[in-house]
Amino acid sequence: MYRKILKKASICLFLLIIYIYVLVLDYIPDKLTIFEGENLSLKTFFGITVDSDEEVLTVSADTGEKTIYKVGTEKLSVNLFHKFSLKDVEVSVLPKTTVIPVGNIAGVKLYTNGVLVVGMSEIEGEDNKSYKPYENSGIEEGDTIVKVNDTTIYSTDDLIENINLSKGEQLQIQYIHDEETKECSITPVKTDKEEYKLGLWVRDSAAGVGTVTFYEPSTQKFGALGHGITDIDTGELLNIASGEFVTAEILNIKKGEDGNPGKIQGTVDGQETIGEISKNTEFGIYGKIEDLSSLNIDASKEMEVALRDEIQLGKATILCSLDNETVQEYEIEITKIYKENNYDNKSMEIKVTDERLIEKTGGIIQGMSGSPIIQNGKFVGAVTHVLVNSATEGYAVFGDLMIKQSKEVGRLER
Repeated sequence: MYRKILKKASICLFLLIIYIYVLVLDYIPDKLTIFEGENLSLKTFFGITVDSDEEVLTVSADTGEKTIYKVGTEKLSVNLFHKFSLKDVEVSVLPKTTVIPVGNIAGVKLYTNGVLVVGMSEIEGEDNKSYKPYENSGIEEGDTIVKVNDTTIYSTDDLIENINLSKGEQLQIQYIHDEETKECSITPVKTDKEEYKLGLWVRDSAAGVGTVTFYEPSTQKFGALGHGITDIDTGELLNIASGEFVTAEILNIKKGEDGNPGKIQGTVDGQETIGEISKNTEFGIYGKIEDLSSLNIDASKEMEVALRDEIQLGKATILCSLDNETVQEYEIEITKIYKENNYDNKSMEIKVTDERLIEKTGGIIQGMSGSPIIQNGKFVGAVTHVLVNSATEGYAVFGDLMIKQSKEVGRLER
């Protein structure tokens, strides 16, 4: 009996160890982007090593941390006991970057790749009966319809036109669910108004206001918001086909308070185009500036992007515009830093300490997302969120994460 228990325990322990190794390997990404001199943290497990053929690394056996000094692309090999190859990691090392922190309020117009499903409802047919043509199709809220039969769908008008052209015949729908392309068949229902419907509510665009974080003179690229734009109904990150960056007019500031976040209310109607948006990510929106004069950027404010080891707890400042005129600098405090966080936009915890800003806004409010953070003469990040229960406190994203996303935009455009 004892031997059987011991045998089962040994098997369970062996499977647990295998599971841990699998998790560690899955945690190590296939591709990484870092800055020259940045500490590359790759946490490993017993027996797992990260090796390079080039002498460009300093390796800490205790922590698994490595620093790459050579600008360019380096391939690292993840091995078991330096002998058995498990996977490769491609590391792109970028030269140190300089940007101009901005802080201006601007408008955002995004156009989706296909049409986004934001809701579903029963359809009353011409026979006065209720139908759900989408039922059992597999389509869910948050999915994106990209084709009907062999026709590419770019807008809601495209979808409506193709549904009506069907005359009630079954349609082949191609859609994207969780980044996977799928297909299904749906038969439209004819209404008493001689229209055909699928019972799906869709959207092809979104608009709002936010803060421009930085402008990179060497590439003419910009970054803004520090977080992605999600659909208000589904909560999903919008998969965009294109977008416009425009000037915005602030109409009103709703002051925030604990438990009730405030917001900047503005309009993008009739405004001038600043540039094109080419990427909407969890770490902000990115694109290229076309009309630099509309942002009133001060070229003398160009500064380095701080490495994470250079960011300190304590005093810092943010830039933001709240009056349609000038960008002001306000004092904040960095209260926590999560140096190893590469996975979301909550890299730091911050607190507004400037009484002038608290008087105007109550602290951090919607629309201030993207306000650049400066410490010791370097760009360190951007405001992303407010804590609902504390209007003066919130989160910020590392500046290096935003710059890396911007560089990805450059690679996509080429």
